[in-house]
Amino acid sequence: MVVTTVILFLTALAINELLFTRSEFTRGINWVYLPAGVRLLCTLLFGEAGIVGLLLVSWAVSFLYFFPNDMVRAFMGGILASAAPYLVYRFTQRHWGLQETLANLTPRRLLLCALAFSIASPFLHHLWFSFAEPERQLLPSFIAMATGDFVGTVLVLYAAKLVLKRWPPHH
Repeated sequence: MVVTTVILFLTALAINELLFTRSEFTRGINWVYLPAGVRLLCTLLFGEAGIVGLLLVSWAVSFLYFFPNDMVRAFMGGILASAAPYLVYRFTQRHWGLQETLANLTPRRLLLCALAFSIASPFLHHLWFSFAEPERQLLPSFIAMATGDFVGTVLVLYAAKLVLKRWPPHH
């Protein structure tokens, strides 16, 4: 599950870089960000194993690709990128009684998860930015990140739903 999470995330990142690099707001913040959807999907599907995979792959891409010259930002970015989907996951378990099979994750709840995640992730990141880069204008990048995370998450979740719907069930 950890390795699957890493592979799915890297695949989504590669597709995102191929299709949406021109719509990048600033380094690491996109108007459409497919890896955000993988973060939520893998957390919902794999729980803690998904979080471990997300932390490892988020650190790898942050240290090696996005912010190779900013070790603190890369380190914190990996933690924050993993914390947000985990917080949403724990919220759904506690308040909705989310089952491991995701059987009670209705389309409405799935959309609410996507919305909650697309606010939680930019919120955590921008909370960090407010301490690390107090001179930075936060609202425009928050809006871009929230939008990109929401659009990317909805695209990934509904693509996964379509794939799973076409997958033959095991008896």
